[in-house]
Amino acid sequence: MRQLSLVVTCTDRKVDTPDAALCARNLPKGSVKERSSNWQKRIQTATARGGASLPSLTDLYRGDHWTRARRLTVAASAAGFKTQLWVASAGLGLQPVEPKTETAPAYAATFSTRHADSVATSAAENAQWWGHLQAGSGQAQLQELGQRGPVLMALSEAYASAMEEELLALGSLGGEALLIGGLREIPGIHRVRSDAGLRHALGGTLTSLNVRMAESWLQHSKDGTLISPATRKAWNEWATATTKPEQYNRQPMSDDDVIVFIKRETAKLPGVSRTRLLRALRDDGKACEQSRFANLYKRTMGER
Repeated sequence: MRQLSLVVTCTDRKVDTPDAALCARNLPKGSVKERSSNWQKRIQTATARGGASLPSLTDLYRGDHWTRARRLTVAASAAGFKTQLWVASAGLGLQPVEPKTETAPAYAATFSTRHADSVATSAAENAQWWGHLQAGSGQAQLQELGQRGPVLMALSEAYASAMEEELLALGSLGGEALLIGGLREIPGIHRVRSDAGLRHALGGTLTSLNVRMAESWLQHSKDGTLISPATRKAWNEWATATTKPEQYNRQPMSDDDVIVFIKRETAKLPGVSRTRLLRALRDDGKACEQSRFANLYKRTMGER
């Protein structure tokens, strides 16, 4: 069986609430390199202090996205691949999810520049952060995975942007590489853009769409190769026949219901942005106009 590396992004939701020191918002000001070095020391210190009591990477993350990401290995095995799952994390770099001896503390760090725990303020700084993080903490680079065999990546726009230098290096190898989602076309990598029109067939939230598409791609694999003409044809025929514009038929919510939602989600994800909360609410099939949500958020959080 051929070795297939599966690369997915991490998720905001963790098994525990992060300590204040492991929230990117609490890093001191400085250059990207200085802040990245400070962050890595905090992670390493917490890891050493936590020891065996820390969760494995398999158990650290929570939510629909992570549940589906772990299921990718089953679909890949059924398609005839020997697989290894990797997680791309703004807090940890690129890490193997298995074996379960790989552990890490709960943390809050993201490439989403609107988030309270964003590691940087621009796409260029995100890329710098990723480079420093990989040099100090990452266990592999994408091109190294490409030298081992095919690589399937399900990446958001923000993560693909931060990892673009590695994506370009991977593409230059000329091997089998598939990117679901991402930001732009990368020479040498076959890209399938995110298609919200497939969500009615694949189910789940928008945050898990890329990994659900990756799973479906593997289910359409015809001959034990990742991007063969037969597999591309099978996928394209299915996707073209299946996709349809999303119709938003969301359920209205009372002010009290919205406030309960805000309190519950901010308790689970301290520092989560208002924009991300509204997106999560809508992804859950609920309706709330943006300005109304903003006013309720300010009232709930005590903002003026």
